[in-house]
Amino acid sequence: MVPVPISPISVGHIDDVQELRKTKPTCIPRRFVRDRIERPRFSMINPSSCTNIPVIDLSKLLKGNKDEFQAELLHLSASCEDWGFFQVINHGVDLSLLERIEKVATDFFMLPLEEKQKYPMAPGTVQGYGQAFVFSEDQKLDWCNMFALGVEPHFIRNPELWPTKPANFSETLEGYSREIRELCKNLLKYIAVGLSLAENVFENMFGEAVQAVRMNYYPACPRPDLVLGLSPHSDGSALTVLQQGKGSPVGLQIFKDNHWVPVQPIPNALVINIGDTIEVLTNGRYKSVEHRAVAHKEKDRLSIVTFYAPSYEIEIGPMTEMVDKNNPCKYRRYNHGEYSKHYVTNKLQGKKALEFAKIKTINYPKRP
Repeated sequence: MVPVPISPISVGHIDDVQELRKTKPTCIPRRFVRDRIERPRFSMINPSSCTNIPVIDLSKLLKGNKDEFQAELLHLSASCEDWGFFQVINHGVDLSLLERIEKVATDFFMLPLEEKQKYPMAPGTVQGYGQAFVFSEDQKLDWCNMFALGVEPHFIRNPELWPTKPANFSETLEGYSREIRELCKNLLKYIAVGLSLAENVFENMFGEAVQAVRMNYYPACPRPDLVLGLSPHSDGSALTVLQQGKGSPVGLQIFKDNHWVPVQPIPNALVINIGDTIEVLTNGRYKSVEHRAVAHKEKDRLSIVTFYAPSYEIEIGPMTEMVDKNNPCKYRRYNHGEYSKHYVTNKLQGKKALEFAKIKTINYPKRP
């Protein structure tokens, strides 16, 4: 979460989708209607495909016997390499804390609009209440309300955007973020071991890791076939942790084998995905995966997303262990803060942001 538009940005009028839903519109406002090629095609989704995202049991890595550990480590490595997404169970995050963060997030979104607008997301930035990644007056909008905050390190926080209602919001978010931070450290440790690297390689490399949270509220939409809850994108983080609200409909979809695959939430599990940073560090062995959210015709959906990334000061590039004659270097070295700034000052557009890091190959014409 680095942010700062260089010049003023005109984004035009942005309807609040929760307020739109209250009016029960028969016609979706033009700025939310996607071009035909972008629209979700629910009729083409096989319901059985909702269940095949890998599931990692973290307790087997933390305290399993030798055989359980090795089997789960191989499963984690395969999940990162083949999917870039997995759900983690027995993750160690207090289940009552999951309930409390969901409640304060819901309570915040249920506040009157004028109360939520006390914490506005300025155009071109990614903290506060509103819609992020909007940079023009004619850009298509997501059917979603967002509330995003920088959490760690403290200098990225904007105290004026931390709400006073609900009363226990800040306390709950602090406790939740601490436990999610520990989860990310553990996952990165075992991801490193699965790559035959030292278990603390990422923690040592990342310095004081950056952590941010974004709460997403997707109201029911009378024409979910015309809109997107969240535009397709990969994440600029190292790891992303997603908590899906209990009772929420399936909304997350990941792009795999040229198809959009819906992710069916497992109760009390957290969804983890590989971000652009890990793709670069592993020289493309583990890839960040394009994903999106879709709306539902009758049900609202809540999600709480934590982004975990290196310090803005460090330099990123493929690790030497990931480069050899069969796997030449695919990405240049760059400052992570510069990449973060590039990411948040462009609209979500698949994996386009990662072009920033790719080494451009020049194809010279062959001699006659």
